[in-house]
Order: sequence, then structure tokens, then C-alpha cells
Amino acid sequence: MAETELGAVQARFADLIWERAPISSGELVKLCEKELNWKKPTTYTVLRKLCEKGIFKNENGTVSAVMTKEEYCAEKSSRFVEETFEGSLPAFFAAFTSKQKLTEKEIKELRELIDNYGKER
Repeated sequence: MAETELGAVQARFADLIWERAPISSGELVKLCEKELNWKKPTTYTVLRKLCEKGIFKNENGTVSAVMTKEEYCAEKSSRFVEETFEGSLPAFFAAFTSKQKLTEKEIKELRELIDNYGKER
């Protein structure tokens, strides 16, 4: 799969698609004109780039997601941990919590995630 990193503008565009997919390419052009002040060629250029990255597809005038937003975020998070912390989730967590205090609710949710890890797989 191609590199899936998105810039700020591409991410906003992707969100528009994820919120509405499947969407006709014509409707997407109208939406981008309204929301992003883009012309038709800009919409199709950015769409083509995101299709090349394997995030969306445009078949017969219908744009749909190949990768959900959750899958995109999971891939981006995994890549960040791998590149920044040599793949160590505990090292990431230690760095994150050194500046960010967790609420009791967050701690409980994290414990539940850890306790349930693997049970659904």
C-alpha cells in the first residue's frame, strides 16, 4: 500500500468523504466547492491522490472508502509508535503520560482495553 500520510487539507477532504461515503463524484465536487471553495479540477486531483494512496476508490462515478477513518488512524498511530519509539507501546505510553495526566475514567478504560486484549481476536 502507498504511503497514507495526509496533510491538513487532504485530511479535511478525507473527512468529508468518510462522513458521506459512498458519495457520487458530482456531489463531492459540489460539496468541496461549498466547504473548501475548490473548483472541480482541484477536487478530482486530490481525490486521485487519495485513491493512489489506497484510502478511497472512485468507480463509475461513486467515491467510497477502501480504508475507514478508524483504520487510517490505527495505521498512522502504529507508524508513529514504530518510527518514534522503536515500536514500543510502553515507551510511547511513558512519554505520553509524563506530560499528560490521565483521569480515573481514562485509566479504567485503558485497564479494560488491556484486560480484554486478545479475547476478541
